[in-house]
Amino acid sequence: MKYDFVAIGDITTDAFIKITDAEENIIHGTRELCLRFGDKVPFEEMTEVRAVGNAANAAVAAHRIGLTSALIARIGNDENGQHCIDKLKEQGVATDYVEVQDSYPTNYHYVLMFGAERTILVKQAAFSYSLPVWEEAPRYLYLTSLGASAKEFHHEVANYCVAHPETKLVFQPGTFQIKLGKDELKDVYAVTEIFFCNKEEAQTILGTTETDIKVLLNAMKELGPKTVFITDGPKGSYVLDSEGMWSIPMYPDPAPPVSRTGAGDATASTTVSYIAQGMSPHEALMRGVINAASVVQGVGAQTKLLTNAEIEEWYNKRPTDFVATKIA
Repeated sequence: MKYDFVAIGDITTDAFIKITDAEENIIHGTRELCLRFGDKVPFEEMTEVRAVGNAANAAVAAHRIGLTSALIARIGNDENGQHCIDKLKEQGVATDYVEVQDSYPTNYHYVLMFGAERTILVKQAAFSYSLPVWEEAPRYLYLTSLGASAKEFHHEVANYCVAHPETKLVFQPGTFQIKLGKDELKDVYAVTEIFFCNKEEAQTILGTTETDIKVLLNAMKELGPKTVFITDGPKGSYVLDSEGMWSIPMYPDPAPPVSRTGAGDATASTTVSYIAQGMSPHEALMRGVINAASVVQGVGAQTKLLTNAEIEEWYNKRPTDFVATKIA
């Protein structure tokens, strides 16, 4: 079948470990989570969340909004991997392109929850990636977090999009892709239709200390993406598209956040899903911000993802100051 939305990226199980017996300190200008060295540190609870990661989160969000979605990912030949497959199917995401590779175990990450913030202990297996052969090209490819072993695969994705212009590429880079910078992935940026990152990530990619969001939006667009989204925490989110530059405030939290894990994925994938349904980028971003406000109310990036009807219900009840403002 022809899929509306095919996400590409590593999949994992997250073990959320809630701790309170810790401190947050500022050391050399960096916020650090501090635990007593060499001691037994108690934790309150542990919750396992299967089949998560930037790409899996995006595929689930797209499905709940009404798109046909699939995931390109790799798992090991183990129980954890099978649990991930089962969870994806339960969430309505096609698993045709989730490949088992015997050389490595399925990714398993530890998420230290301290208040609403989280510190994630990650180890990405060195899986190999390649694109499947489609009879009908997907409408959107959503490229996100991959490890160093998949570096050359990025160029395969770029070449595919050149050969199949009917497929629009969305790029929401993960840690490794951000560190690579703009030159190593210049062919990917050149064919990107929609780009998503936060302000600090944009600075890293561009190799700049520039703080003016308008300058950053324009600089990212010069790399190739037709539409650029940059989020800036409590200051809101921004988009540069063919109609101009827009600012969207945060949607007010209905209650104190439980966990911020997955908020960025929800914003990006929800926004793309509404663009895929014909909505303008700044209007779609308002829905993305709403879904992020819901996600932070639960543990795990997918637990509180909303359906299309639920997002519209939140939108219809929005505060009067929750509006898109044209800034350029």
